[in-house]
Amino acid sequence: MQLTSRRIYTGRVINLDVDQVRFPDGSSGELEIIRHPGAAAVVPVASDLSSADPSLLMIRQYRYATGGELWEIPAGRLANPAEDPEACARRELQEEVGVTAGKVQKLTTLWTTPGFTDEAIHLFVATDLTATAPQREADEFIDVVPKTLSEVLEMIGRGEVCDAKTVVGILYMAGYIMGR
Repeated sequence: MQLTSRRIYTGRVINLDVDQVRFPDGSSGELEIIRHPGAAAVVPVASDLSSADPSLLMIRQYRYATGGELWEIPAGRLANPAEDPEACARRELQEEVGVTAGKVQKLTTLWTTPGFTDEAIHLFVATDLTATAPQREADEFIDVVPKTLSEVLEMIGRGEVCDAKTVVGILYMAGYIMGR
């Protein structure tokens, strides 16, 4: 239970608070918490989802924090905590990949790093895609690369896809397809 909260940093992407909390055993202490509005990520399926090995639109994106490029699915932060996660997923799909989706289905929601942030990412799968022009932000350096699901699963197995939201989204989507 939160007793008090003190904002020590307000940024463009995150805020940092120091909270005085009461733990389940009755003791209290201070915790640093990164506040984040949440995010949405989407697995874009470029072919029929029911095909034996659907084609996915993966992105290869430069990430400064990792010192290089990562294989990812499109994702972005919610404009505010009240934004509809599906609307965010649709926006990021169009901005980063340059497609709109006729159908978007929720896969799951996950906590990114609950030891120090309240960020949750809502994962979706998008189908019935139509090409548009991407509208990337100035700091987004992205290549869109079609890959089959089997290729991406092999890349995950080899450790080439190591972005957590992407691994969970792809594995969850693969289970969704195979579990029909």
